[in-house]
Amino acid sequence: MALELRQSLKLAQQLVMTPQLQQAIKLLQLSRLELVDTIQQEVEQNPVLEDDISTLNGEAVPPAPDLAPDQAEAVPTERTSEVNMESSSSINDIDWSDYANEYEPISSYRPRGDSEEMPSRLDILSEKPNLQAHLRWQIALADLTDDEKDIADNIIGNLNREGFLEAEVDEIAEQCHCDTDDVQYVLEVIQEMDPAGVAARNVQESLLLQLERLELSDNLPAEIIKEHLHLLETKNYVAIARAAHRSVDDVVAAVSVIVGLDPHPGWAYSDEEPHYITPDVTVQKVDGEYVILLNDDGLPKLKISSYYREILKKQANTPAATREYIQDKMRSAAWLIKSIQQRQRTIYRVMESILKFQYDFFENGVAHLKPLVLRDVAEDISMHESTISRVTSNKYVHTPQGTFELKYFFTSAIARTGGGDALSSESIRQRIRQIVQAENPDKPLSDKAIADIFAKDGIKLARRTVAKYREQLGILSSKFRKKPKLK
Repeated sequence: MALELRQSLKLAQQLVMTPQLQQAIKLLQLSRLELVDTIQQEVEQNPVLEDDISTLNGEAVPPAPDLAPDQAEAVPTERTSEVNMESSSSINDIDWSDYANEYEPISSYRPRGDSEEMPSRLDILSEKPNLQAHLRWQIALADLTDDEKDIADNIIGNLNREGFLEAEVDEIAEQCHCDTDDVQYVLEVIQEMDPAGVAARNVQESLLLQLERLELSDNLPAEIIKEHLHLLETKNYVAIARAAHRSVDDVVAAVSVIVGLDPHPGWAYSDEEPHYITPDVTVQKVDGEYVILLNDDGLPKLKISSYYREILKKQANTPAATREYIQDKMRSAAWLIKSIQQRQRTIYRVMESILKFQYDFFENGVAHLKPLVLRDVAEDISMHESTISRVTSNKYVHTPQGTFELKYFFTSAIARTGGGDALSSESIRQRIRQIVQAENPDKPLSDKAIADIFAKDGIKLARRTVAKYREQLGILSSKFRKKPKLK
């Protein structure tokens, strides 16, 4: 078969996403903080964009009148007055006591008053010291050689966020090219540092180290942790007393000491910062009707610079490359402003549809949450499911029932055996929590018993489903919820 070149025409449809459309989709799925950062980056990169400061305290600020050149010269201009370093209102009037440092010598003069109640300058540091930094600070003050400090640094680097050592002594000795006895010695030095129980291999060793710090390593609490930890997990105090040949009262007193220990000593020095949520939407009830309010606080009000508009209108001698650059930036800025406005309108419409479907939730709480899927809202407002998914991601709403993520309102349905309205999985979880809170602590309900309670109300739940929902709520199984036996 001979090879040849041939031209042919083919007609086909293809979906092409323009950069502007990609930007609109990206803005739609951003969280509020990410949106603010994105807008700030666009303002920095696009000279045509600028913040709209034409409103001040809710009142419009009139634009400055256009003045002729001769009139402009007649208008007096404000000038910044020069600072006279020798005047009485300069350095001599500065209260230098406000700049006093807490770490100055005690003999230095510090006036007493309200300033002593002000926070330390260390309280406003941007970064909080973590567990590793806290231990390295103690290692620097310890009487160790340089080689031992290298071993200590290796041990500290192998601690997890809970303060437990995740590496074996042999592995650390191989990495540091030293003997295991040296590693064990440095490990014991670190275990004597603050916080108590740090650098342990497991929770049991950490609790024993803390008891040793309290000089209780030879008492009943230490014996319970060493020999009867499995009985302590099930709160079987009678079996512990029988095995330890002690009274139940002694066991209860020892358990109270154990409960006061910290099973995760490293958490006290965690450097994880809390994540604060700023709602994108607020739903309030006003005069018996719910009102949806978009939260625009903190979002820059963008506009296209009038300066560049004038360049395109009046300055005809502007180079073609410059005009093309400005026009491109103006198109990009206009599309960004339009995309942000479209994003806000879409969030409003989605929240309006959710309010219609979940009206009983806003009135009565989580127990009245109805099953809802993305398709229901998409069909209600004539949008695609993917758009609804992007809108509800990382968006929060403040309601009379609390602050929730928009995805919280979308739950699967649990059908009733005898017909009737289906229940949402979230309302089922809420009811499981209420059942557990009202149970008899002497005879806690098993997962099968909870499933039987739902079956009486016409709700068919498998035991595995109850166990899954219970674990999602952080509720222990019945054997761990049982009240301790004292007789």
